[in-house]
Amino acid sequence: MNRSDQPGATDAVYDVIVIGAGPVGQNVADRAGAGGLSVAIVEKELVGGECSFWACVPSKALLRPVIALADARRVDGARAAITGKIDPAGVFARRDRYVGDWDDAGEVERVRATGASLVRGHGRLDGERRVVVVTPDDRLVVLTARHAVAICTGSTAAMPDMPGIAEARPWTNRQGTDSSAVPGRLAVVGGGPVGVEMATAWHGLGSAVTLLAREPALLPQFEPFAGELVGAALKDAGVDVRHNTTVTGLRRPGGRGPVTLILDDSSTVEADEVLFGIGRVPLTGDIGLETVGLTPGSWLDVDDTGRIRAVDAGWLYALGDVNHRALLTHQGKYQARIAGEAMAARAAGRLVDDSTWGRHSATADKHAVAQVVFSDPEAAMVGLSADQAERAGHNVRAVDVDIEATVMGARLYADGYQGRARMVVDADSERVLGLTLVGYGVTDLLHSATVAIAGEVPISRLWHAVPCFPTISEVWLRLLEAYRG
Repeated sequence: MNRSDQPGATDAVYDVIVIGAGPVGQNVADRAGAGGLSVAIVEKELVGGECSFWACVPSKALLRPVIALADARRVDGARAAITGKIDPAGVFARRDRYVGDWDDAGEVERVRATGASLVRGHGRLDGERRVVVVTPDDRLVVLTARHAVAICTGSTAAMPDMPGIAEARPWTNRQGTDSSAVPGRLAVVGGGPVGVEMATAWHGLGSAVTLLAREPALLPQFEPFAGELVGAALKDAGVDVRHNTTVTGLRRPGGRGPVTLILDDSSTVEADEVLFGIGRVPLTGDIGLETVGLTPGSWLDVDDTGRIRAVDAGWLYALGDVNHRALLTHQGKYQARIAGEAMAARAAGRLVDDSTWGRHSATADKHAVAQVVFSDPEAAMVGLSADQAERAGHNVRAVDVDIEATVMGARLYADGYQGRARMVVDADSERVLGLTLVGYGVTDLLHSATVAIAGEVPISRLWHAVPCFPTISEVWLRLLEAYRG
């Protein structure tokens, strides 16, 4: 007997059912609803999801005071005004405000403002266009979709299968962003964005941080110089950064006291807490994929409108992290907006062949993906690295600029400014394929590059986009000058 066949189940029919009420699910609901469709959105945890409560928002709330203090220390005259240390209690209180003390009432109101119905509970697929929800009070709600179901369940932190992992009780990004006690010693495993940001934040809050990376450089998805500059800055700040290092086991007898990390060279590291930031896995293990012929726990392959390719009739969508195209909140929201409009267009008979959808197909999550690491200095990248562009078959020309040496706005921003930029260009079309920036205050420059790449603006036109003097954005002029040679 299917769960939905059990006595006492409540039935309801909607045009669209969305499983997961994070930013991605909310955007699907909003765009589908704006297209005239009725929507139910299902959530088993906090409405607002990982980004709002355990990732993007709280991590940046923790990082901003740390980096603001570092910025002040880099400016003569301001430096002298710093007479004390950072106040962790104040930082935690600020973070708590931004996550609403982990109360999702505000997010619930946002969902309701879209016109969607919110159903709290664990939603699982139950065959074609059906979702069964087990509510917190163990009732069953059976939802049927006239047109589409969207899986927006996101991802969770990957954890290694190694001796001692259970008793060590390691932190993931969740404990790394919601904890309110500063560990005396923190070991961070992983040299990607999560590891780098958590090392930056907790070192700034007062922990003695050891950062352990398997790769020879941090941020391996970025241009090599990004990881080199960020790693050097972390070391200069006092973080113990170790490369080419693998953790093979953990010890924490009884789950209490310090944790010992056993490394691949048989040496050990002792810490009061250990945080793993080694990747993500999809939250698709317990959502009924097997009832529609898919493998539980798998990433879900989709077309450019978000529909799962392996499911016939085109009713099932997967958006955000679960489709593995670009594991970034802003990219998932972008996919969701497109998918929600596609659902409405298909329901109205306006979209028959995907080739007619044109501008409403998701493409930026392939060639114009923007991403930022809020380290100190910041690292920002959009599009392709030089290596990625070459492997994609482009005739690549890459130009580099030392930001401090060439940009007056950068020198005014911080004494002893540290930074570098690389522009990757297709030499045949003379269009920008990628831009990487490392430096203080560079994150807000990234969208100009995103526009240039997504809009396929040729170099000849970029010369007429004149940056304001004296700002760090003059790096664009220096890159164009370097390209001209």
